Amino acid sequence: MKTILLCGLLATLLQGCAYKPIIDTAGKSSSNFDTNQAKEITNNIQHCDKIAKDNTNFVSNILYWSVSPTMDTKYESIVRKCLTQRGHSILN
Repeated sequence: MKTILLCGLLATLLQGCAYKPIIDTAGKSSSNFDTNQAKEITNNIQHCDKIAKDNTNFVSNILYWSVSPTMDTKYESIVRKCLTQRGHSILN
């Protein structure tokens, strides 16, 4: 029983390492930006991914995930917030 629970927990946490945000690239995402930010999406994904990896580790992801009402890891939360602050509309 413990082995199954541990495998399930590890699979859930490893899924956070492969987070791929769904981004709506059509139109402006907020009133803070006058232009469409989609042209910068590749660069912004790379920067946000680097920032998130530099500021998280396995333990911080577990702790954040355990109290997150949406079951997000800290990594996912940082990437989502970073992309949103750069003007992209994140759907997941």
